[in-house]
Amino acid sequence: MAAPLDDVKVIEVDSWMATPSAGAILADLGADVIKVEPLDGDPMRGYSRPAKLPPEIKDYDFQFDVDNRGKRSIAVDLGSPQGQQAVHRLIAGADVFMCNLLIHRQERFGLDPATVTTVNPRIVHATLTGYGTAGPHAWRPGYDVTAFFGRSGIYDAMREGPDGAVPMARPAQGDHTTGLALVGAVLAALRLAERTGEAQVVETSLYETAVWTQASDYAITAVDRAPLRQRARENMIVPTANRYPCGDGKWVVLNMPQESAWPLLCRVIERLDWLDDERFADIRGRFNHMPEIVAGIDEALAHRTRDEWGEIFDAEGIIWGPVLGLHEVVDDPQAEALGLFPTLDSPDIGPYRSVGIPMRFANAAVGPRGPSPKLGEGTRDVLAAAGMSDAEIDGLIAEGAVREAQERRV
Repeated sequence: MAAPLDDVKVIEVDSWMATPSAGAILADLGADVIKVEPLDGDPMRGYSRPAKLPPEIKDYDFQFDVDNRGKRSIAVDLGSPQGQQAVHRLIAGADVFMCNLLIHRQERFGLDPATVTTVNPRIVHATLTGYGTAGPHAWRPGYDVTAFFGRSGIYDAMREGPDGAVPMARPAQGDHTTGLALVGAVLAALRLAERTGEAQVVETSLYETAVWTQASDYAITAVDRAPLRQRARENMIVPTANRYPCGDGKWVVLNMPQESAWPLLCRVIERLDWLDDERFADIRGRFNHMPEIVAGIDEALAHRTRDEWGEIFDAEGIIWGPVLGLHEVVDDPQAEALGLFPTLDSPDIGPYRSVGIPMRFANAAVGPRGPSPKLGEGTRDVLAAAGMSDAEIDGLIAEGAVREAQERRV
């Protein structure tokens, strides 16, 4: 069975997680993805915490693996003219070039759109940065916690009330979301390049993608410029769209903002007295007395566990969701049914579970092609496929412009 992108070659010059995650998705879709790393490797190698596993496998770099699986690695000194020429040889035969370099570094290494599209007049040039390539802060490096969560307003919007502490995101949530945006841009640009025969230049950024994820709020804020009201549990608009702890300390989230949900919830939690309480007769009254309602719902839910309430909610038509820990999600039967954690096989540690991309195809071979490469593992093969002789490759190695396979850094 064919893969959607099995005739596409991608050259990526990147590090950390955002752009590499886009490359991992393209590789899962069948593309031949060549990762160009510095001689000492992507700094993400060996950065993740050791897994709580037996000694022989705990040091495997699972976090690096998920964003770099199925790729080939070539180690190149982009600061040398010989290294730049080698990468240009690869670009000449590629369909897509992706990078997370700021513009001044693209120009320094001969990887800016003008240079790359001269080398290959039909290529897609794709850039992912923190803040974009235009504007007063295009020069500023950005990570997801700073550009995606901080500057975009997400952190502020997630505070528990105006005086609540700023939360801290888990690793790479903004990176992976922006990686998906980059994939979408690359696929659209590939289609256009095929139709026109002309190179395409696309970009996205952590900042832009974060604003888009909040489009429902920004649709209004962009017009009225009013500060967003952070909502703690006690000042949500309606009690039927809120989150509550159950008797076992585990939480549920309800999301039924419609007026008809109020009598339904009262009946299910056995608080029919609230239906005759004048304080709660309409939405405004319930909003004005939200602390009492939240306390009452907390008290009612304290009599059963989360899973017990889940069965009741399902039977009664309550729209709800459990607040699961990550360790629970990996064993969630719904995750299993969707194939969210596919099994890969590494020559270093054997079979292990990874994380699937959020897309499935009925009639195409989509999924991880294999584990992440060791640093420089593909250097010789990739350069040979680009037309270089063994003597030329040996010369580049001797000059320190490229590096052959190294042991995995952990």
